Amino acid sequence: MILPIIAYGDPVLRKRAKEIEPGSIDVKALSENMYETMYAASGVGLAAPQIGQSIRMFVVDGEPLNEDEDEEDVDQGLVGFKKVFINPEIIEEAGDDWGFEEGCLSIPGIRGEVIRPEIIVIRYFDTDWVEHEEEYEGMAARIIQHEYDHLDGKLFTDYLPTLRRQLIKKKLSDITKGKTDAEYRMKFHK
Repeated sequence: MILPIIAYGDPVLRKRAKEIEPGSIDVKALSENMYETMYAASGVGLAAPQIGQSIRMFVVDGEPLNEDEDEEDVDQGLVGFKKVFINPEIIEEAGDDWGFEEGCLSIPGIRGEVIRPEIIVIRYFDTDWVEHEEEYEGMAARIIQHEYDHLDGKLFTDYLPTLRRQLIKKKLSDITKGKTDAEYRMKFHK
């Protein structure tokens, strides 16, 4: 089921999400709905708060970023990078910090360069409640960090320089009022 994406301005996007107790919700069904919602909006990641659920879960699929690349330009770190992360915890960040222009399905039409560490180690559960500890780097690490931030009530705009935040203030205000040209269903805070 395709769910509406919660727009910037909704308090759920600023809350620290709660851990999920095994068996408390159907994480498999929820992850399927989240993937369907993410694909309908052409995203590569979606966190539960973005569909109005303040729980520690997100889905990613970085494969679409490789679709238009020549064979030699394919990011191998994104090949098969489709996962569900439940109750994740980033336990290490390493490597050089690097900038990349990010966007967010909850903040349509706005992008900005965010500096993040290139390598992370994350511990999480999958939909069968099997625990994993894995290392990611480059774009895969960035996608995870972006979605993980949603679980802590952080948005990519929080990392932008003060001047850039001032320049997008009106656009952000418009989004809170429902003024957006997003080509997917959104839900706006009343």
